[in-house]
Amino acid sequence: MLVLTRKKGESIMLGHDIEITVVAIEGEQIKLGINAPKHIDIHRKEIYIAIQEENKLAAKQNLSIDLLNAFVELENKNKMN
Repeated sequence: MLVLTRKKGESIMLGHDIEITVVAIEGEQIKLGINAPKHIDIHRKEIYIAIQEENKLAAKQNLSIDLLNAFVELENKNKMN
């Protein structure tokens, strides 16, 4: 992990198009401003983890539906023969 020290108003760059600026420092909390292209998704980590968990659940559900549909299709083919 790279650890950097920044003061209020100072920034760091990620690549050439993402800038993270320390906007405010209030006690134990800091406020960050993030300037990035619109196609870059930016989430708090807990939200990102929740999205990933939902995506995994949806993928499992889609797999279950696909398997069920394949089974029904196979059964229908067997009935025709």
